[in-house]
Amino acid sequence: MIRLPWRRTNPLVPAKLEMIDAAFAKYGVTSFADLGGVWGVEGGYTFHALDRFPQVRGMLVDTHPTAAVTERAKKYPQLELVRGNFGDPAVAVRVGAVDAVFFFDVLLHQVRPNWDEVLAMYGQARCLMIYNQQWTGPGEIVRLLDLGEEEYFRNVPHKRSHPIYADLFRKLDQPHPDHGGRVWRDVHHVWQWGISDAALEAKAGALGYRLEFKKNFGSFGHLPQFENHGFLFVR
Repeated sequence: MIRLPWRRTNPLVPAKLEMIDAAFAKYGVTSFADLGGVWGVEGGYTFHALDRFPQVRGMLVDTHPTAAVTERAKKYPQLELVRGNFGDPAVAVRVGAVDAVFFFDVLLHQVRPNWDEVLAMYGQARCLMIYNQQWTGPGEIVRLLDLGEEEYFRNVPHKRSHPIYADLFRKLDQPHPDHGGRVWRDVHHVWQWGISDAALEAKAGALGYRLEFKKNFGSFGHLPQFENHGFLFVR
């Protein structure tokens, strides 16, 4: 397994906590899945939801659950910890038809299946809760790697020296050590997509969802063509 020396724990984002509280209360959520919810927050949004709504059943899905998350999860009998890639169809089947799905900071990373295919895989849920770094540059959908190395690094929040991104463009078509059969260009560890609001809303609409909430939470770091946007889609 590849080691993750660059992992750090970030504070929970109040906007996401408010989205969880409001959606669970308004729509009577009784089950949820937090997809990719370990990275950087140690399952914080899952544990917040279970603490606030202890009667709710939860699933936390991630390829790299940490020892701290695994230990804390033992205190929540209503929680199932799933180790795997939520883009794997078998994982989506295991999650099943929950009331709500969290896509917090993950859609722009999804490739093979791509972000729109992943949304469709979880389209049985009543509520899709999305907080994503949305593309505000030209074009509705942009595969960032296709921009070339110079433009790519102008549009991602990492330097070439970052442990994941070091020599990225040299090894794009080399196998990734932690994802058997996948090459580096097709792993979720690297930034993959620029997704516009129009593209996201069109896909959710095509899946039968209506937009119940949308808010621009401001710029994302120093990147001029990305903003943090929150969405709640319901059906």
